Amino acid sequence: VTFDGAAGRPLTGDAAPAVRRALRAGAGLLASEQLGLAEWLLTQTVRYTRERHQFNRPVGSFQSLKHRLAQLWLETVNTRAAARNAADALATGSDDTDVAVAVAQAYAAPVAVRAAEEALQLHGGIGMTWEHPIHLYLKRAKADSIALGTAGRHRAELAELVDLQAP
Repeated sequence: VTFDGAAGRPLTGDAAPAVRRALRAGAGLLASEQLGLAEWLLTQTVRYTRERHQFNRPVGSFQSLKHRLAQLWLETVNTRAAARNAADALATGSDDTDVAVAVAQAYAAPVAVRAAEEALQLHGGIGMTWEHPIHLYLKRAKADSIALGTAGRHRAELAELVDLQAP
């Protein structure tokens, strides 16, 4: 691309820290979106398993499904804590912002994907149809999980920030 006669200023030198701050803010806020995905998916899945009946009982009354949903609830609550901490650190300009954002992304991304996968599984066949929105949430969770760095990259960044050596 060539811009003839266009006024401009090269983004060199001190532009890199500004870009890093913008990406950090984006990653921190993305954790809140991932939290929203996980919460919505959990709520919808609990509602559906209460309504759907099998063997004259709500499917949600089966112990194995209760355990899966309870585990997902715990992960969602932990994601809420990490996402809120990252948002607070970003809002206040905390010295721990980099750590808070790395923790939030390392945790929130896989939880959102797992929530979508569990929702798809527990909704059964209806979750795979175009008429039901679960598949859209799975696509969004997967895209979000790599949008601003993978969970693995955020874990590696976190290890570096807290000077934790890999085994």
